[in-house]
Amino acid sequence: MSAPIPTADVLGRPVPVLSVSPVTLAAPDRAVDLQLRVSAPVTGSGLPVVLLSHGLGFSHHLSSLHGYAPLADFWAAHGFAVIQPTHLDSRTLGEDRGTGAGGVPHWRSRAEDMRRVLDQLDEVEEAVPGLAGRLDRGKVAVAGHSMGGHTASLLLGARLTDPDDGTEVKLADPRITAGVLLAAPGRGGDALTDFTVEHYPFFLSTDFSRMATPTLVVAGEKDDSAFLTVEGPQWHVDPYTLAPGPKSLLTLFGAEHGLGGVSGYDVAETTDEDPARVTAVARLTAAYLRSTFDPDDTAWRTAGDQLAAGPSPLGRIESK
Repeated sequence: MSAPIPTADVLGRPVPVLSVSPVTLAAPDRAVDLQLRVSAPVTGSGLPVVLLSHGLGFSHHLSSLHGYAPLADFWAAHGFAVIQPTHLDSRTLGEDRGTGAGGVPHWRSRAEDMRRVLDQLDEVEEAVPGLAGRLDRGKVAVAGHSMGGHTASLLLGARLTDPDDGTEVKLADPRITAGVLLAAPGRGGDALTDFTVEHYPFFLSTDFSRMATPTLVVAGEKDDSAFLTVEGPQWHVDPYTLAPGPKSLLTLFGAEHGLGGVSGYDVAETTDEDPARVTAVARLTAAYLRSTFDPDDTAWRTAGDQLAAGPSPLGRIESK
């Protein structure tokens, strides 16, 4: 098991967190109303907002507002307001997985969920005791794991061609000024398996060339995702290599698709369970967002120096 990176004052001491769910946003044009979990520190103002998009794991409840506690808890305890939607492809919506618009998984409606949250931030604030007036609308990030990483990439500027009608899809949202992609899908074309082409044809045309929003890409060194891609772990690095800067890449040594277990505590589907790795992901991503929102904040540089200085580094960072 890996040793944790140093914890000295990079982000300050954690504070108590208030988490409220479900927060329900009316969505008459959606198969069901949009349900959220909102987690935030009990004190502080000017809180940056992180929209966190879940993946499509095998567990019934983690792919919803109930998942990703190791990240949401940590981020909220260190000064972020974290908003987690339940997308229409969540297993919690039943065996049909929320059959509605966009197919399964709902690549388009997932991004629209995030935009809906931003459109209704006033309602979100009012639904959470003590949160009203504490959010910084000028500091909004999107983060996502696995399929959630694909969702986040679209909001950050990646594009694709709708496989149903051939139109170019542009879902970037200017209100989002930073991103974190965790084990996100890479390029399409000949990088995909026949299974992916058949079941997820929207992946075929993924284009990162205009994903200009500052983004941290987190990739596992052993995340081969063999049922989706023939490119091996390098596929998950594509959002870094194929997108314009500014971008940073955190490569986690020995990590597989779960990145140590980011989707939940003690999750059976995690194939590389490592609490130290999860802590590193939470800490480094928080530091990245802090410094991206405030260039005078040295948290990202300090956390990176600590990562590199350890006797057995958990990973490496590169930037462009």
